Amino acid sequence: MEKTEKKPLEKVCIICAKGSLEDVYATLVMANGAVMEGIETNVFFTFFGLDGITKERMNHLHTATTGNPAMRMPGGIPFPTMLGGLPGVETAVSSMMRKQMEELDMPPVDEFLEMITAGGGMIYACKLAVDMFKLEMKDLSDEVSDIITIGQFYELCDGDRTQIIFT
Repeated sequence: MEKTEKKPLEKVCIICAKGSLEDVYATLVMANGAVMEGIETNVFFTFFGLDGITKERMNHLHTATTGNPAMRMPGGIPFPTMLGGLPGVETAVSSMMRKQMEELDMPPVDEFLEMITAGGGMIYACKLAVDMFKLEMKDLSDEVSDIITIGQFYELCDGDRTQIIFT
C-alpha cells in the first residue's frame, strides 16, 4: 500500500459575509483555531459580515429566528418560524445564545478579534461593502488592518497549501 505524503495547511483565508451571531462566531472560531495552530490567517469581512467588525454593532449581534430550520427551543423541539417574528423574540433568543457562549468562556467579538490579531492573524474589511454602507476606518474595530478590494484579498490567498473558507 502506497503512503501519500501529508501536506499541512499553511494558510487559511476566511470570508465572512453574514452578520448573524452564529455566522460571525463561526468565522472567529475558525480564524482563532488556525492562528493557534500556527497557520497564516487572513479574515475578510464583507457585506453584512461587516457588523462583526463595526464598533457599534460587533458586540450586539443577533441570531436569526425566522427562516432558520435548524433553530431549536430548549429540549430540542423545533422552533416555529412564526414565533421568530414576534416582537422581542429575536432579542431574547440572541441574549440566550450569548449567555450560553459566556458559560463556555467564549469571548465577546472585540476580544476574539484581539486574540486573532495578537496571534498574527490579519483582519480586513471589504472596500466595496464599506463604501456601500458609508463606513470609514474609524467605524471599524481597531483590529482591522486595512480596507481592501476582493482582488487584493485573493492576492493574499496565494499559495499551494492555502484554503479559502466562505462562511
